[in-house]
Amino acid sequence: MTHDDYLSRVTQYIKADPKELEGFKALTSYHAGQYDQDESWQSLDQVIAQSEQERGGAAGKKNRVFYMALPPSVFIPVAKGLKKNVYAKEGVNRLIVEKPFGMDTESSNELGRELGALFSEEEIYRIDHYLGKEMVKNLMTLRFANIFFSQCWDRKYIDNVQITFKEPFGTEGRGGYFDDFGIIRDVMQNHLLQVLSLIAMERPISTDSEAIRDEKVKVLQCIPPIAAKDALLGQYVAANGKPGYLEDETLKNKQSRTPTFAALTLWIQNERWEGVPFVLKAGKALNEAKVEVRIQFRNVAGNLYKGTPRNELVMRIQPNEAVYIKFNNKQPGLSYQTIQSDLDLTYNSRYTEMAIPDAYESLILDVLRNDHSNFVRDDELEAAWKIFTPILHKIDQDPDLPLETYAYGSRGPASLDAFVTKYGYDRSNANYAWPVQSVSGASNKL
Repeated sequence: MTHDDYLSRVTQYIKADPKELEGFKALTSYHAGQYDQDESWQSLDQVIAQSEQERGGAAGKKNRVFYMALPPSVFIPVAKGLKKNVYAKEGVNRLIVEKPFGMDTESSNELGRELGALFSEEEIYRIDHYLGKEMVKNLMTLRFANIFFSQCWDRKYIDNVQITFKEPFGTEGRGGYFDDFGIIRDVMQNHLLQVLSLIAMERPISTDSEAIRDEKVKVLQCIPPIAAKDALLGQYVAANGKPGYLEDETLKNKQSRTPTFAALTLWIQNERWEGVPFVLKAGKALNEAKVEVRIQFRNVAGNLYKGTPRNELVMRIQPNEAVYIKFNNKQPGLSYQTIQSDLDLTYNSRYTEMAIPDAYESLILDVLRNDHSNFVRDDELEAAWKIFTPILHKIDQDPDLPLETYAYGSRGPASLDAFVTKYGYDRSNANYAWPVQSVSGASNKL
């Protein structure tokens, strides 16, 4: 690309004041080169050095951040080129690595060894943008800054936990890429498992990044590999005028059994969570866009009010961040009927004048601040892959493993409701409506 081609490409979706956009363009430069040629990297080093000189970079503070958003096949050649030719000698270096971090335990460990030989763990930032989302970052505050949550956050009070990721579109021309990974590698082994670890981990000794990551590793090490009996897999087919997955023009294998939907149940074998199912659900071509955590509490013991639904705590990660608790109360007025209501903190109605930064904005700022709290450590990555690698290998190798079809635009496979019910989820309050009643002009006389 030419410099102008590059600027056009990176700014075409930016919504900003024209003057601010021009200022951004003036700070942005493009330099082309080959991944496997030292001369290209040396040329890049000269370009960066010239920029440092023009900006008056002080000695010892000529810091460099390298961001690798690349195909995994070139991670190591690029990292070698950077370390050999572009590594800052008068400042700190930080390397951001975009997922996927391997395909299974073995490939992830190999990638880790190769990167670890070039950059220290302190210099590496394995970025998972879900850890930069506002509601995910709020999970620790909700858990550890509210005494009423800390007292009921265990198997005695919580019946099941569901973490759901739904996209209303299919692969849409990305089938060739997606088929190599599938929905589990794409969003479950990383994004959803990160959310699970924040929900389930023990209280860290401080908010220091290593203290937080220590607890995340501990809870992941308590999760055994996912069993085939705890998995429901699906692949979308044509419906509602939309093509099926196998009809994607970029898909080379037209008999592919790659799941586009998965529901997986994980068990945490420790004192806090023994026996509580954590159900991760993710899929493409579903009925809506939504990412949320749904914590369903147990039934009230000796309940005086029969038939009342369970309490639930729901944290909506996207869209429209929100936290709400479903609870039961008396129907206002003369009736003694019990109804379900909610205590609702919806961000876009409560924080109307506040702009919530994009996840990547937040995480890149963390890199500049040298804060590893929201990045994946090497031992954490290994623990995560050990949970998923056996089921991934079984999916790749076992042609008899059930793979259900589901219609584009549906909620997923037909057996989904039966699957979550098997793990204790009570859908009796799944479609409740909070009644809003007007009393203007009404008479309260008896």
